[in-house]
Amino acid sequence: MHKFKLAAVVLCAVGAMGNAYGMDLSLDTAVDMILAESQDLKKAAANVEKAEASLDVANANRWFKIDGTATYMNLVNVKNPTKSYTVDLPPELGGLLSQYLEKNIQLPEQIDIYDNMFMAGVTVTQPIYTFGKIGNAVKSVKAAIKMAESSQEMTRREVKYSAVDMYWTAKMTDEIVKISRADLQAARDARRSLTSAGRANRSNLVKIESDIATKEINLSNAEFNRDTAHRMLKILAGIDVNEELNLTDEFPDTFPELEVGELKSTPQWDILNQQIQMYERNAKSKRAGMLPTLAATASYNYIAMGPNMGNMFDGIDTQSAYWGLALQVPIFSGGANMANATIEAMNAEAARQDLDKATKLVTEEYTRAIDQYNHLRGNLKTLENARDLAAKAYDFSSGRFASGQTSAVELAEVSAGLYQLDMALLNAKYNILMSAESVKKLGE
Repeated sequence: MHKFKLAAVVLCAVGAMGNAYGMDLSLDTAVDMILAESQDLKKAAANVEKAEASLDVANANRWFKIDGTATYMNLVNVKNPTKSYTVDLPPELGGLLSQYLEKNIQLPEQIDIYDNMFMAGVTVTQPIYTFGKIGNAVKSVKAAIKMAESSQEMTRREVKYSAVDMYWTAKMTDEIVKISRADLQAARDARRSLTSAGRANRSNLVKIESDIATKEINLSNAEFNRDTAHRMLKILAGIDVNEELNLTDEFPDTFPELEVGELKSTPQWDILNQQIQMYERNAKSKRAGMLPTLAATASYNYIAMGPNMGNMFDGIDTQSAYWGLALQVPIFSGGANMANATIEAMNAEAARQDLDKATKLVTEEYTRAIDQYNHLRGNLKTLENARDLAAKAYDFSSGRFASGQTSAVELAEVSAGLYQLDMALLNAKYNILMSAESVKKLGE
């Protein structure tokens, strides 16, 4: 066993020297880099901005609107398109007007009606009371903004969890390489002790050679998995894939008790709660579409007429303006308002069902993560003791093998048991860390 420990120390030192010029990367730094590079987080932030822009659109309906129109028309005499309109005045009309106005009135025999007309106007409308159409629409958009913010927080937690998982996975592959390398070196040391004692037993030598070949494959697979995990970590963190990494955080030897309480809120629950509010407000806004709208209105119009385009503004022009209150009353919409309100109400009910389901599932997931952490943590000491006993067993068997008192088969079995317990202990620490991270993801 002393040879096994010595080989592990030497190989770890050689590995550290090989990465002396690599980039040191801690867990916190890796998480920050992955969060900064995450496309999902960038998309979530864009969704929040989009929702906030929708609020500006909804609030715009509260303010006055100014509409302008400009129209040019050329009137066509249908009977004689090449001439303008003319009206023949009866001669008796002048006499009647003179008698009525008590003064002498001379009228022309004909009056030309100008065939060029220009009209321009501007209208201002300010909503005063919409019976909930605008107010509920604005509240619906505010609920959508809170949904986007909660979705952003949920995405941040998911990305952080994935980042921590990726870091500890990469770190675990580093440790597996060390375990596999030390296991291979121990097998080579056993072969050396077998051959140095004189003529080796052929069956023992064949068994040792077979074990060495198997452990070389294990080491090769471990190195491949390590390189793959490191490459993925570098891609997610925005690090050059050719950069060597030194993962500075180590798996802890002890784990504290979790300080957790009852799960009262999660981003997923917040999203569904706000979704219910959004649909309900939309339903109220749709129902209010059947109610009138009271608005203040003002308008100004200018009309110019002339015999031709060139002197149209030298002819007759008129101006008009007004202001007042307008009550717009919808009379018939084919039932569209009620149908849309019913759809929104059904969406709200579906969101309530989703919230009820999510409450049960997430609560169970949260409780299970806590139980798993406590379970693995409680068994860790027993697993460490089992690993230490397996190490002692290997030490005894290795000494007996060196003195020719046991076979290579027995040594291989003891070595495999030690290797499996090393891997089990490493996997248990990884699972404990990720259980704690699951609790944070759901309930921090």
